[in-house]
Amino acid sequence: MKAWNLKNKKAVITGGTKGIGAATATEFLSLGAAVVIVARNEEEVNSTVSNWNKEGFEAYGVAADTSTIEGRIKLFNTVKEKWDAIDVLVNNVGTNIRKQFNDYTTAEYQQVFNVNIYSTIEVTKMFFSLLQKPGNASIINVASIAGMLDAETGIPYGMTKAAEIQLTRGLANEWARHGIRVNTVSPWFTRTPLTEPLFDNPGLMEKVIRRTPLNRAADADEMANVISFLAMDKSSYITGQNIVVDGGMTVKAF
Repeated sequence: MKAWNLKNKKAVITGGTKGIGAATATEFLSLGAAVVIVARNEEEVNSTVSNWNKEGFEAYGVAADTSTIEGRIKLFNTVKEKWDAIDVLVNNVGTNIRKQFNDYTTAEYQQVFNVNIYSTIEVTKMFFSLLQKPGNASIINVASIAGMLDAETGIPYGMTKAAEIQLTRGLANEWARHGIRVNTVSPWFTRTPLTEPLFDNPGLMEKVIRRTPLNRAADADEMANVISFLAMDKSSYITGQNIVVDGGMTVKAF
């Protein structure tokens, strides 16, 4: 029988030192997976991995910027040296610049696109050879409600998250024959380092809470729980889906 765990699974998680990425890695490890995380800050990577290792978990870290070719190659080569296949890829790394549309420079647009969507595309392509070997691999892309509607998070951010959702649909169809499932998790307001400044805006948070039937923002652990399920064999018939984790926000008209 398929078990509610990730025992013997090998996973790669981008943006793994903070927020949803760190929460997901922690949950994966607790469920029995071996995990490689990647993030840009070497000190944070080493500290995070060291703490997990001290608890007896099999965790590894790579300090690299996956929005660059050099960073992606470093990540892939490190993983390939350890494992000849992986079972799970979580594309979580993300950034944002919040401005009015006319205030963005071309460079700022490019930065958001490079980190949020181009790195996801290129990392996914790079790991295809390792993902197809198990015959039952899972890719989870972390998008956002902003990819579905205007959440006033900045237009470039919403554009990249919409692209991630559509990437998920296309890959789910194209790579099913390789035994690879692809799904998206789209969070609503979740407390992470990226969103922390927004929680200091009482007016904005009042609007968020009023719009959300569960009357609160989410914790990163609540996203990690859904991502973990999608990584399990228990979700073996789920692919091409955008799982919205929003406290009921998108069902509420007023």
